[in-house]
Amino acid sequence: MSNLVQIGKKPRGPRTGGAGRPRFLPTTREEMTARGWDELDILIVTGDAYVDHPAFGPILVARFLEGRGYKVGVIAQPRWDSPADIARMGRPRLFVGVSAGNLDSMLNKLTAQKKVRSEDQYSPGGRANLRPNRASIVYSNLCRQAFPGLPVVLGGIEASLRRIAHYDYWSDQVRRSILLDAKADLLVFGMGERPAWEIARRLDAGEKVADLADVRGTAHVKKNRRAWEPIAADPSRFVADKKAVVLPSYEEVAKDKEAFARMSRAFQYETNPHNGRPILQPHGDEAVYFNSPALPLSEDEMDGLYDLPFARAPHPSYANEGIPAFETVKHSIVTMRGCFGGCTFCSITEHEGRVIQSRSEASVLREVRELSRSAGFSGVLTDLGGPTANMYKMTCKDERTESACRRLSCVHPGICENLVTDHGPLLSLMRAVRSEKGIKRVFIASGVRYDLADRSPEFIAELARHHTGGQLSVAPEHNDPRVLDKMKKPGIDTYERFAQAFCQASEKAGKQQYLVPYFITGHPGSTLKDTVELALYLKRNNMRPRQVQDFIPTPMAVATTMFYTGLDPLTNEPVYTARDLREKRMMKALVFYWDPQHWPLARQALIEAGRRDLIGHGPNALVPFEGSADRVHAAARSPHPKRGGPPGPRGPRGRGAR
Repeated sequence: MSNLVQIGKKPRGPRTGGAGRPRFLPTTREEMTARGWDELDILIVTGDAYVDHPAFGPILVARFLEGRGYKVGVIAQPRWDSPADIARMGRPRLFVGVSAGNLDSMLNKLTAQKKVRSEDQYSPGGRANLRPNRASIVYSNLCRQAFPGLPVVLGGIEASLRRIAHYDYWSDQVRRSILLDAKADLLVFGMGERPAWEIARRLDAGEKVADLADVRGTAHVKKNRRAWEPIAADPSRFVADKKAVVLPSYEEVAKDKEAFARMSRAFQYETNPHNGRPILQPHGDEAVYFNSPALPLSEDEMDGLYDLPFARAPHPSYANEGIPAFETVKHSIVTMRGCFGGCTFCSITEHEGRVIQSRSEASVLREVRELSRSAGFSGVLTDLGGPTANMYKMTCKDERTESACRRLSCVHPGICENLVTDHGPLLSLMRAVRSEKGIKRVFIASGVRYDLADRSPEFIAELARHHTGGQLSVAPEHNDPRVLDKMKKPGIDTYERFAQAFCQASEKAGKQQYLVPYFITGHPGSTLKDTVELALYLKRNNMRPRQVQDFIPTPMAVATTMFYTGLDPLTNEPVYTARDLREKRMMKALVFYWDPQHWPLARQALIEAGRRDLIGHGPNALVPFEGSADRVHAAARSPHPKRGGPPGPRGPRGRGAR
C-alpha cells in the first residue's frame, strides 16, 4: 500500500455547532450522545489540555481524521492511576492514538539543570504535574489495559524523537526505542497526517494491524530473530528498490560511545523523505523496523489541513482557567512547516522534515479573515510564520536535485547554490495580510534565518518598517567560529551584517527598534575560555542579552550525540562538552556579566579560566571585585540604542532571527 493518496482540501464530517461555530470533538460519553454516536472510530489521547487549534499537534491530526469522515474523540491529560479515565467514552472501533503532547514530557517537566519546572504551559492555569513522566509510555500501557487487543498507535514529538535507541539526559543513560517500552503496535514518526490516514483507511477496510508493516512514516517491532536477522544479513533482498540501513544494536550503542556516534550519523542521512531508506535496529532478540519517512504535503494538501474547522479555543471545560500556550498562539498564523537549516541542537528537521511545506497565500488569507471575525481579536496578528518564517516557499531549484540530495543542511557551511532563496512570495504574503480589513498590525515573531534574510534587503526593510514591534529577537547563539561550526550556524559576521541592515532599515523607517540577541551556553564544542571570549565580545559591543539558553541535550539531536559521546558524529572528531552542572551554570553567568546577581558565579568562572584580570573596575573588566555587587550601575540597566533592549515575548514556534 502507498500513502500517496491526495489529502484533499474539503473536509467532511460535522463542522459546526450553534451559531455556525465549529463543535469541539467529544471528550465525554455525554458529548458523544449529543452527536448521536454510539461509538468512536478513533480515540486520541494527549498529554496537553484540549485546545482546538492547529498549533496543537494531536488535535491537528484528530481534526484531519474527522475531516476524512471518522468519528474521533479526545481524552486530554487523563489520570494515570487507572485506565478508567481513558476508557470513559468506550472502546473505539479502529484504534487509539497516543501522544505526550506538543513537548517531550521530560523536557516539559525538567530544566537543563534538572530542576522541576514550576509551570506547564500546555496545562490549565499553567499547573504542573497534570501529565506523567514519559507520558507516551504511561498512556500506551493504560490504553492496552483499557482496550485489550485494540491497535495502539504511538505518535507526537516525544515518540518521534525517541524512536531509535537514544540518550536520555534526565536519567543520564541510553534508552531503547520508545516503541518497545510503550508496547504499542505502530509508531508514527514525523508529521502524522499521511500515516494516520492510511492506518485508519486500511483498518477500516478490514486489514489487521499486523498487515500495516509497510506504511511510510511508521515503525513496528519484529518480535523474533527469524523475522529480522535475514534483513540484517542482506537488506537489499527485502526492500524493493531501497537497501535498508542496519543501525548498530541497542546493546552496542548502550556500551560503546563510538557505536552510538555511528548510529547517529547513519540515521541523519536517512531523514530526507525523497531518498531516505528503511532502517532496522536490533534490540536483543527483537528489532525495530522503520519505513522510509512519509512524503511531505503539497501546497493544496497544506491548505486543506488548515481549512479544517477549528474552534480556535480551549475546550469549555477549562472556562475558569486559561492555557498559557494558547494565549501565545491564539492570534498567530502558521504559514509553513519544516526546516532545512540542520542546526545540530534542534530537532525540527527530525520531526517536521527538511522539506519546506507551505500554504498558499489564499489559504493564509482565509484564516486571517476568519480570525479577524473572532471575538476578542484586536486587529493584531502576533505572528505570521513557522519554525523559520522566511523559509516560506523556499525549495530546491528542481525536484530531481532535491530527490537525490543527501546534504544535512541547505545553508551550512554555506547556502547551497541549488536553493532558491527568493523572498518574493513571503513579501507578497506579508503585504496581503496587513492589507486585510480589520488587521492593524502583523508581527513576525517566529524564527527568521538571518543568513537568508541577508540576501533580501527588501525583506529586511519590510520587516523593520511593518512587522517588528520595537524589538526583534535574534539568535546568533555564539561568536566563536569553532562552536558555531558544531552548531551548524553561520558566522558572527553574518549576524553583524544583518544587525546593521536591520538598524539602518529601522532608522530609515523612522523607528527606534532594538535587536534582542539570544545565546546558547554549554553547547558541545564550547569551553569556559570560549565563553569568557563570548562575554568580552558582548561587552565590547554593548550587548546585554536577556535570553540565554543553557544547552539541553534533547533526544536524537546531533549535538546530543556530541554531549553524550564526546565525538562529533559527522566527523568522528573529539568534542569538548561541559557535563558538570556547575560548569554549565558558570558559563551562563559569564554571559550575564552585566547582571549583579550573576557576579559571584561569574567571578568563580573567571578564576577557573585563569582570567582574574577581568575582575575589577577597569574598562576591560567583566565583573567588579567581590563586595561590589550592591553597586548596580545605571549603564547595566540601560539598553544600547541599536543592539540591546528589554526582553520581549518569544514567537510561538520560534525565537526570532536564527
